Amino acid sequence: MKKDINILKVQDLAIAMVPRTEAEEDYDLFWDAWLINLRSQPLRSIIINSKGYGLIDDIPRKTSGMRYFWEEINGKTAVKIEPVHSKVLSLANEYWVSFVFDDYLYDKKYVFVPDSLRPEHLVTLPIVGKQGVMIK
Repeated sequence: MKKDINILKVQDLAIAMVPRTEAEEDYDLFWDAWLINLRSQPLRSIIINSKGYGLIDDIPRKTSGMRYFWEEINGKTAVKIEPVHSKVLSLANEYWVSFVFDDYLYDKKYVFVPDSLRPEHLVTLPIVGKQGVMIK
């Protein structure tokens, strides 16, 4: 029965979007999506599904769905997931993360809502050390 299933909440994991700086190639065209493991222990079997969806000029749009896999991500580590073109920042950008920690399968959906990736929302990101927008 559902009530007998112990559902644990994802903690100490974040997805961040980081704008490229002038020192980086294509700095005015792309942001980079990062997975940040804030735990001291590693995560195993990490799968991320990403997609964008929403309206552009009142026309429903969606991006291709992408899947990424890492066998292990060490504790206190960040990994770059993918570049995100500035044209799709007006869409909702969704990252569904599944991983194993302490022999339990966790999953969580992170959604950057349309137009949330703005300069006024930037914070200094832990571990990455850059300015970005983070969802924990």
